[in-house]
Amino acid sequence: MKKRLMFLALAAIGLASCNGGFNKGEGGLLYKIVDDKSGPSIKEGDFMVFNYTVKNDADSVMQSTFDKGQPQPLSMPSLKGQPKGNIMSVFTLLSEGDSAIIKVNIDTMTKGHPRPKELKGKYIVYVIKMEKVIAKGNLSDEVFQGRIKAYQESLGEAAKAKEPIAIKKYIADNNLKVTTTPSGLNYVITKQGSGPVAAVGDTVSVNYTGTFVNGKGFDSNVKAEAVRLKLPIDPMNPNRFKPIHFPLGVQGMIQGWNEAFLLFNKGTKAKMIIPSSLAYGPQGYQGVGPYTPLVFDVELVDIIHPNPNAAKPAQLQPPVVQSQQPVKK
Repeated sequence: MKKRLMFLALAAIGLASCNGGFNKGEGGLLYKIVDDKSGPSIKEGDFMVFNYTVKNDADSVMQSTFDKGQPQPLSMPSLKGQPKGNIMSVFTLLSEGDSAIIKVNIDTMTKGHPRPKELKGKYIVYVIKMEKVIAKGNLSDEVFQGRIKAYQESLGEAAKAKEPIAIKKYIADNNLKVTTTPSGLNYVITKQGSGPVAAVGDTVSVNYTGTFVNGKGFDSNVKAEAVRLKLPIDPMNPNRFKPIHFPLGVQGMIQGWNEAFLLFNKGTKAKMIIPSSLAYGPQGYQGVGPYTPLVFDVELVDIIHPNPNAAKPAQLQPPVVQSQQPVKK
């Protein structure tokens, strides 16, 4: 019996070696558990919070939560009726603190559908880090949801405490001599304009590049900057790399922008470090986490005075991050 167990163990090791150290799952899925902490494995209904990076075969990053500091919350779904090769099957092998690499066969993922042109190679690669697991077990829904809420509130408090430290560090690391307004807006004029200053109601035309304080970009309407920051570029959007226009003082634009462009002359270029209190606050928005400061390099291209006979502009609607107008709230 012992010899048979030894043989099976050696066979499993041999199979993993053939796949570059990866274990083989159903549907052509390959997985490798990199960090294996002690603790119960994830079960259906458990609440989990994890960071992930999605890459292609060429190791090119397609998406990542690590860069944004905003891990993904999710309740572990049932695997009954799920197609073979579902990455959630590997999650049942993980516990809090574990990390894993999962390779999903693209042909299995897209079976019955045309393969998207951007999906090249054989696998999509997921790098997973399980940050937190709250087990459902026999807990009542009230107690279970209470634990989830308490955990999420603790994350918010931690982010709130870190924000002023992150802003201060960014300013020091980049040797910036900022001007700080009473509201907390920080800015540095990198090129002084000589034109007029805008007033509330004027429409401003702006070029911008938005990054987090860790240097990772999230949007730009300047093509060279979008390429440098490796931002997605939609060739079907002809206005992607043109100045955006918005009327100052309207609801829907983040307060930091409404305040800043009242300070600049036409033609001014500036760097703005905007605290979350003037951006997306404690709730965050789309790809921006709670209590997240934002950095914008901007150019005030033009100022357009309102036509007194024109109809009032419609209220701006919030877009998704990495859209043409990423700073609406």
